[in-house]
Amino acid sequence: MKSPLPASEMPRERLVKEGAERLSNQELIAIILRTGTRSETVLQLANRVLREFDGIMMLKDASLEELQAMKGIGQVKAVGLRAALELGKRIHTAREGERYVIRTPEDVSDYVMEEMRFLSQEHFVAIYLNTKNQVLHKKTIFIGSLNASIVHPREVFKEALRRSAASIVCLHNHPSGDPAPSKEDSEVTKRLVECGKILGIDVLDHIIIGDLQYASLRELGIIT
Repeated sequence: MKSPLPASEMPRERLVKEGAERLSNQELIAIILRTGTRSETVLQLANRVLREFDGIMMLKDASLEELQAMKGIGQVKAVGLRAALELGKRIHTAREGERYVIRTPEDVSDYVMEEMRFLSQEHFVAIYLNTKNQVLHKKTIFIGSLNASIVHPREVFKEALRRSAASIVCLHNHPSGDPAPSKEDSEVTKRLVECGKILGIDVLDHIIIGDLQYASLRELGIIT
């Protein structure tokens, strides 16, 4: 293993003295990895991890298999990284106190933007609300290109019935970053709204998430 760094450069010591917020992404990852390899310091290994995934936004979706495929990252290091990334994701999406309330498209955007704007594939998600518009549950229904034949209302409303939801907000992301709705987006939305009317479960909106922007199909007049 390569010679240790001077104490003043060790990420753990810097965190204790200066606080976690002063550390770089590389240093924080080095703390999780704990040790380097015979040919690399832990900081060099952490830097290689970041380069491999083009930064922390791609790293957050790295699988155990992808991490372990890297030289110097065994199962223990990979599991530690995966656990830390998942914990960070959960903390970001957690809401303190009462259940999160959705009353406007902006509320939906605030709830999911950071989680969804960097996804490389389309994710169709349903948010289930109670009579007070509080979030009961959020579920990914489908991953892939959106069309009316694939996003089946049965899968969307099955969870609504199970949760006794009063209403639903549907949403999906556009990996291009442009939230403008397509013809398929409109067709899926109209189909879900009609099914909701039959079941007595309102589809309040369909929000398309782009990169720091969104489109509301209700505001666009596609849901009336």
